[in-house]
Amino acid sequence: MVKIIIQKAELYSSRNTLGKVLFFTLIIILKKEKLFKKTIKFVCLFFWPALEQQIIIKGKAEKLPENLSDGYFESRPTGSKLGAWASNQSTVVESRDILEKNLQKFEEKFKEKEITRPPHWGGFMVKPISIEFWQGRSNRMHDRILYTLKEDFSWKIERLEP
Repeated sequence: MVKIIIQKAELYSSRNTLGKVLFFTLIIILKKEKLFKKTIKFVCLFFWPALEQQIIIKGKAEKLPENLSDGYFESRPTGSKLGAWASNQSTVVESRDILEKNLQKFEEKFKEKEITRPPHWGGFMVKPISIEFWQGRSNRMHDRILYTLKEDFSWKIERLEP
């Protein structure tokens, strides 16, 4: 079993996603390119401690086609595009100065040019199989509601014990 932890990814929401979760991130950091060549199991966890709420989405993840990654990349601000080239997201870096020098290098490279999507950056789609809504309550009597996708694409809704 392979565990992938994405500490920071840009989530994208659109009416065109048809109930899927899309996210965009660096592909090479966790060697996701190899892992995402086939469909794999995936979990997204959104936690709001101050609200005592969380949502867990379990599903299957697939790499998005290049044209969709290109389209989203083109919609990003110039600084974010350059940052995608300059930063090896979530890897250890010796100093801020190294980051700044990398950014300057790519600012120079793309001066007067279109900033294309780096080959190591792309999008993924999670097709939900289940979605759990969790609300903290006193005495650990939390509310947990589980939606599970059925074969007819309707949702089975169940209450889980805390």
